[in-house]
Formats: sequence, structure tokens, C-alpha cells
Amino acid sequence: MTFDEFMDIIRQLRAEDGCPWDREQTHESLRGCMLEEAYEVTEGIDNNDMENLQEELGDVLLQVAMHSVIAEEEGSFTIQDVVNGIGEKMICRHPHVFGEGKADSPKEVLANWEEIKKEEKKETTVSEGLLRVPKALPALMRAEKVQKKAAKVGFDFADYEGAYQKVEEELLELSEARKTGDLQKIEEEFGDLLFSMVNLSRFLQIKAENSLTNATNKFINRFVSVESLSAEEGRRLRDMTIEEMDGLWNRVK
Repeated sequence: MTFDEFMDIIRQLRAEDGCPWDREQTHESLRGCMLEEAYEVTEGIDNNDMENLQEELGDVLLQVAMHSVIAEEEGSFTIQDVVNGIGEKMICRHPHVFGEGKADSPKEVLANWEEIKKEEKKETTVSEGLLRVPKALPALMRAEKVQKKAAKVGFDFADYEGAYQKVEEELLELSEARKTGDLQKIEEEFGDLLFSMVNLSRFLQIKAENSLTNATNKFINRFVSVESLSAEEGRRLRDMTIEEMDGLWNRVK
């Protein structure tokens, strides 16, 4: 099947004699689908499952095609405009490959990429760059991107100790907020603590998003083992005390 044949399938699904579900979709209604498919691609990568990765990339391509056909119907843009745009961007963002630019390391490539992006977006201030970070990103990832942009102009802690002390400070402020019973204040201080933890992760040279994902996976795996142990003993977790469950948890650890 050619790419044009694939696009014709999408157009047929959107036609009057096509699929009722596909016909009623909009950019807004498909927003969640795009996010879900992107995460499923990530899952395929994490699992090193090439068969699943191929399938999920197809699902992402379907979302790109659907949005493009909807835009085509509205007269906004076409799939060819999408292809032309990304092709031109790649040429522009890689002057060391397609022009006279120079970049001998991945770090230099990224630095050039950011500078070219600033020129394209006509950014003249750091604030414009911060405001451009998508709000739809996962919160930990968005916090990291914002912090990195601020750090490029020196708005950052000098070292790990400064970042660590900020975490301790925010933890104390959260404790004080809890005593007030003011949920809005508690949420605000909890957010400050999370933001500071992301800052600390940068100085540790780790990804906060990955760390939390791994911690969640570790919790799930241990919980599954705890429940298996309780079943082997002929007991249900709901009938056990927290102390008994902690005992199983420690055995699993």
C-alpha cells in the first residue's frame, strides 16, 4: 500500500458514506487519542518490542492522517503541507548537514537547534521561551524543560548542595502548610516541593519522569509479589493488618 492509498482510506472514512464515528471526530475529540498512542509507542520502546512498536507507530500515523484530513476539509492545511513543513524544518535545523554550519558533537547540535528555533520563533527574551514550553507535557517533564531554559542564563543553583537545601526548605514549608489545614496552601507547597525535586534531579543527572515511572513499576511488582505471598498462605490482603502486610513487603524486598 502506498502512502497516498492510505490517505484515501482516511478520506473515505470521513466521507458521507464512510464511518459515523470517524465523521464526527474533531481535532479536540482526538486530542486524548494522540496522547494515548504516543504513550503506547513509548511502551513498545521501553519493552524493546519491535512488533508492538511497529503497530503503535502505525496508530500514531493514523492520528496524524486524521488531523490532516480534518484540516484539509476545513481548508487549513493538507498532509502534503505537513510533510513539506517538517522536511524544510529538518533542513533548516541541520545546517551542519545541509549547509555550511558546523557541529561535531550531539551537544553542539542541540545548542544550534535551540538557537535556530529561537530565530524561527522570533524569541527575544527568556520568558518567551518559558511560555512556549507546552502545558500539555507531563508535569515533571515540563518542569525540567522550564528549569533548563532558565539555567541557560544563569538562573540556577550553583551546585547540588543548593538544590538539596531548597528541597529541605520546601519540605518544611509543606509541613507548616499542613498544620493550617488550608488545602489550597498545602497543594501550592506540595507543588513547590515537586518542582524542587525536579531541580535536584538535574544536578543528579537523572530524569525525574523516568525515576518516578521506575518507582511506580517497582511498587507494582512488589505489591504483586506481596499479594502472591498472602495467597500462598491462604489469606487475603483485605483481611490483614498493615503490620502483617508490611511483614510480607519486607520479605519481598
